[in-house]
Amino acid sequence: MLEEIGTGKKLLLLLLGVRRRLRITGSSMIPLLQPGEEILFNPQAYQQKFPQEDDIVVAQHPFQNQKIVKRVAVVLEDGSCFLIGDNPLASTDSRSYGFVTKDKILGQVTHKFP
Repeated sequence: MLEEIGTGKKLLLLLLGVRRRLRITGSSMIPLLQPGEEILFNPQAYQQKFPQEDDIVVAQHPFQNQKIVKRVAVVLEDGSCFLIGDNPLASTDSRSYGFVTKDKILGQVTHKFP
């Protein structure tokens, strides 16, 4: 789950370059993430390890020039991930485009701004 910390610490992580910020635009991760909310993600989270099942990740869409936020459902031995949205009726995810390779995983979501 996402760690709860104060706004000051979130801003410090962002300013130090340890986290990157992204605004949620779709409804694929409702109820966890609402459209308009902003998240912080750790772009270095998977440099030394593979994503784990249930991680919330930011990934590069495999066929479009956009970032997506999804939950890791399955991780294969080769590091590719099956990504799903928490709101399956509103989510275009690995059910449509298949497994996503580790190099397309941009980081792990760690915090959200209300």
